[in-house]
Amino acid sequence: MMPRCLLVGMDRSALNTVLLTVALACTNMPAYAVHAKKHAVKPKPARQETPVVKDQDGVAEARLIEVYKLIGHAQNREALAKADQLVAEFPHFQLAQLVHGDLLAAQTRPIKTFGDVPESLATGFSGALAELREESQRRVRALRERPAAGTVPSQFLALSQKTKHAIAVDASRSRLYLFENTATGLNLVADYYISVGKAGTAKTAEGDQRTPLGVYYITSNLDPKSLKDFYGSGALPISYPNMLDSKRGKTGGGIWLHGTPPNQFSRAPQATDGCVVLANPDLQHIIRTVEVRTTPVVIATQLKWVAPLSVRADSKPFEDALLGWRNAKTSGNLQQILTYYTPDFNSNGKTLTQWTPILKTEIDQTQGRTIQLKDVSYLRWTDAADTMVVTFGEVADGARVGWTKRQYWIRQENQWKIFFEGVI
Repeated sequence: MMPRCLLVGMDRSALNTVLLTVALACTNMPAYAVHAKKHAVKPKPARQETPVVKDQDGVAEARLIEVYKLIGHAQNREALAKADQLVAEFPHFQLAQLVHGDLLAAQTRPIKTFGDVPESLATGFSGALAELREESQRRVRALRERPAAGTVPSQFLALSQKTKHAIAVDASRSRLYLFENTATGLNLVADYYISVGKAGTAKTAEGDQRTPLGVYYITSNLDPKSLKDFYGSGALPISYPNMLDSKRGKTGGGIWLHGTPPNQFSRAPQATDGCVVLANPDLQHIIRTVEVRTTPVVIATQLKWVAPLSVRADSKPFEDALLGWRNAKTSGNLQQILTYYTPDFNSNGKTLTQWTPILKTEIDQTQGRTIQLKDVSYLRWTDAADTMVVTFGEVADGARVGWTKRQYWIRQENQWKIFFEGVI
């Protein structure tokens, strides 16, 4: 793959890194592989053929990583055999085509520089080359720097057992993590490469080509038949702008998790107008798994992974505030309850003054009975402010039905206050 003089003195770890990078650093055009194949030495067949596997749950990426590993161990013949099969099955998987082209070219000449593509093919594609190098680096980095076993993103403080799954996006790694919510806590079941906004993250305005940061929920599952091919195999809209976004004056909408066009396996790390985009097989798995209205989607610049026990300990002050609100509502003391709300409270357009009569009606209906909070979930979002997104069922003792509510709390001078409350 490289001149022997460049490999002398390298330890195995450094050698693997260089070889992986070289394998990734080339054009996204299948024409490169065609050009290389024309001049390559016909390889001997591999000892064992790899069975063709239909891509699902990230299998294509896993097979690409397997090719990388073979290159890192100087097993180029085996790597080429696997790359042959991968590009045959997924000719629109650009990174697989890159590796395939490098492996073919390496049979006749050393690769002297990263992205050593013939000038006749490279001219005019420098931007695409840079994007593909970045995509490959992020894929490898995310798969080499795995979260520690048993850890969870710090935003997930508590999830009700009615919330079956959760999603977290790490924009810095171009990675989406899918969790199953089990009786013993969140379990990471899959993770996928993703693309975000052309201008990065931290969306603030319509058309800024940024992906929002915060805590959101999947709001619907759009029928693929109603969508243009551009959106791939489906789309899951999320709840941007959420109540914190609206409080901050952020605008825009139409932020979806969606797929890629039929002729494109994946997109560059920053290539969307603000949506989170996955390869179609990965999106299909997510669509089959998550639940509309209950699956949370956390989007962060960089996820912080923590032990669940430390998360719960850190959330104790908020739990005390939520319990205090419940006790105040049970007591029926309207003035005491109102101390838990911010002056700029909003409930779907109603100010605190306009909403107070609704709160009083709720108190009158309970008639002094104890309020129970059931199926409580709360997720924390911390940036310039510390906020909580809380969902729960509110039922008075003896009542057969109640409300499912969502509240947004903000910490002000070490006190938690509610700035939004609404019925789901």
